[in-house]
Amino acid sequence: MAQQQSENSLTLHVGHEELVIRQRYEALSIFNDVLIALWFLAGSILFLYPAQEHLAIWMFIIGSFQFLVRPAIRLARHLHLQRIPDIHGDG
Repeated sequence: MAQQQSENSLTLHVGHEELVIRQRYEALSIFNDVLIALWFLAGSILFLYPAQEHLAIWMFIIGSFQFLVRPAIRLARHLHLQRIPDIHGDG
């Protein structure tokens, strides 16, 4: 059983710099997602008050714009990782 488990295990060799870059972009992406949720939650609550509808609309617009930021973060991470020299020499 132990041998089968080791045969099926997956080992990834990632350089320290690549790991740090991935973690930073992941944290940025999570922060962006939290902000999106807060904009939409606040906008939804403000829609309960007719006098605040204008502000609620702006919160939805800001949250929608941040949905555009999501792929920009992924693209920036991809381009950043592309610039790292291949430490295994096969690229």
